[in-house]
Amino acid sequence: MPSIHNLRLGSGLVMWVYIATHLLNHALGLWSLAAAEQALRLAIVVWHSWLGTLILYGAFATHLTLALTGLYQRHTLRLPPQELLRIAFGLSFPLLLVGHAVSARIGYEWYGLLPQYQRVIESLISSGNEGRQIALLAPGWLHGCMGLNVAFRHRASYLRWRWLFVTLAIALPLASAAGFVLMSQEIAQLLQDPAWRSQRAEQLPVADAKSLGDLRDQLLNIYVGLLMAVLLARTMRWARQRSA
Repeated sequence: MPSIHNLRLGSGLVMWVYIATHLLNHALGLWSLAAAEQALRLAIVVWHSWLGTLILYGAFATHLTLALTGLYQRHTLRLPPQELLRIAFGLSFPLLLVGHAVSARIGYEWYGLLPQYQRVIESLISSGNEGRQIALLAPGWLHGCMGLNVAFRHRASYLRWRWLFVTLAIALPLASAAGFVLMSQEIAQLLQDPAWRSQRAEQLPVADAKSLGDLRDQLLNIYVGLLMAVLLARTMRWARQRSA
């Protein structure tokens, strides 16, 4: 039976790899939109398979459950600033990830629309939300990097290669943001071409987009409710201990 530590580390590693592949995929936009689209199709084959789905969503459910349980069990939240930041990044990540998962995965399962940079970026350009997409993975990436540093900081092999890990932790999101910006600029230029607009990828109908938006809001409400319930339970436990 895996220990709590191993479950937390293993599930965290799966999610860190998932985020890293997304960042790397965005970074391919530095080469071209076509290269990023091709890599995205490969990522879909991996993560949309039954095994990829089981591993990814199993890891997410495990990590989130352990995080909420750990938050309740902590004797105090008077922690060093770095630890508070790590916890805050981790708890805020689902707030951003839910919208992405609903539009990318559930949108495909319900309506058969494969995730495409062209469609996603065009939608973001029209809504003015390009910056939100760039920042989508930042909390999870920072939480994961900080967590891996805590987990391996006493291992001699990690200490020897820590400089490489730090370099990757900084360079990959910067390259990802730059790649996404270049793809956005390329698509913004293509949108000026009437011939390209007539052949571009199909956009989701308004009614279907509203259904996905409603589902996203419901899932977010469930998560926020769980988080508030954990904090309320902590408060009630503290009150009982003070009155005992």
